[in-house]
Amino acid sequence: MLVSNLHIKLPIHETFQNTVQGEGFWTGTLVDFIRLAGCPVRCPWCDTGYQNGGNGLPSVARSISELLAELQSPRVVITGGEPFIHRDLPELVAALLAADKQVSIETSGAYWQDVSPLAWITLSPKEHVSPKYPVQEIFWTRANEIKLVVGTGEEVDFYREHLLKNVNIPVFLQPEWSAKDQAVPIILELLKQHPSYRLSLQTHKFIGVQ
Repeated sequence: MLVSNLHIKLPIHETFQNTVQGEGFWTGTLVDFIRLAGCPVRCPWCDTGYQNGGNGLPSVARSISELLAELQSPRVVITGGEPFIHRDLPELVAALLAADKQVSIETSGAYWQDVSPLAWITLSPKEHVSPKYPVQEIFWTRANEIKLVVGTGEEVDFYREHLLKNVNIPVFLQPEWSAKDQAVPIILELLKQHPSYRLSLQTHKFIGVQ
């Protein structure tokens, strides 16, 4: 990686350090978050404000070197918004890896860029709520985990073909937060049908951290 790449700036919604990953495979591990600004997918239950495209939400251009300087945890989660819409995402990933950080990227899968194979990719597909943004085919084999946000239980059926083809990728079923009282019993039934799947709770919300 060229030193000049450290001057590349990306639009940042927010960053926070020394928190815990609340979802999926790495739940409970110490992480820093880099939340990139912007997402066109418009999930109706988005908990970061992008359900209407994110107009008026914070977006500050910050250099990769600035982002590196504030890191405190061994793992860095790049999230959004939708990280893969940003052309300089591969440069950010490369810089984090060069700084000896473990890297996770959370994505809807609607966009693809050629990032390092060392980056852990969490695919949380949203095609069932935003049909204009289908999952790019590469994600179904490149993802390290699949996280389905469950509101009705029909989400598993929607992606069934892909899930059956890629049985070695762990699948986490996460209740939609605003409907968790209804979604959790649905997920418990789904786990009986798919015992290899796992429940993912947004534990950071339960314990009151970012």
